[in-house]
Amino acid sequence: MPTPHISAPDGAFAPSLLMPGDPKRAARIAEVFLDNAELVTDVRGMTGFTGTWKGTPVSVMPSGMGVPSAAIYITELARHYGVRRMIRVGTAGVYAPDLQLRQIVAATSAVTNSALPAALGAPDELTVTNSLLDTATDVAQAADVSLVTGTVFTSDIFYEPDDDARLAHTAAGVLCVEMETAALYALAALEGFDALAMFTMTDHLVTGEHLTSEERQEGVDEMLALALDIAIA
Repeated sequence: MPTPHISAPDGAFAPSLLMPGDPKRAARIAEVFLDNAELVTDVRGMTGFTGTWKGTPVSVMPSGMGVPSAAIYITELARHYGVRRMIRVGTAGVYAPDLQLRQIVAATSAVTNSALPAALGAPDELTVTNSLLDTATDVAQAADVSLVTGTVFTSDIFYEPDDDARLAHTAAGVLCVEMETAALYALAALEGFDALAMFTMTDHLVTGEHLTSEERQEGVDEMLALALDIAIA
């Protein structure tokens, strides 16, 4: 039944779901990648869709920006709509000096400055569902797509006051920074669904390099196609 933030009826979402941050990216996934996609919710402009990919039902629902927003949609999808596999698909800023732009990264774990996971009682270690990561590795290898795995930093702060956080995380081997994975992995542990977060590297915070708009879209599309194959595997 509809929730305070999702207006879809029961059964509107497939068991497997892709979760970008941006509602416009969700709409593009539905339009460009999914067959027979239907709009199932649009509360507050957060447009969710269900269609098929290679004949298998798949849904897409945006998270909005940041841990608190993502946690709302993730919780409602898991508790009220029975979504059992959520794959975050986003972009990230590079922390690891040797990591190249356009590289696709899958997060094995997330470290965060957000208080939300601890407040909910999530485990101290926020980690991927191992079976889903294994699937991602196999699918990427079969498709001859480079996939780097490692720890990401989920930050509540987009405009950091200085470089201290980046320098500390780079020194610790953290690959990149984004804003939602800690919520996904915390709630996967608490609600009992499978979770994976994937990113295209679009901005290099060590070298200062950035992808053009065209390069960004091409890189994201490659990651989206890979994520869809993982979702139905």
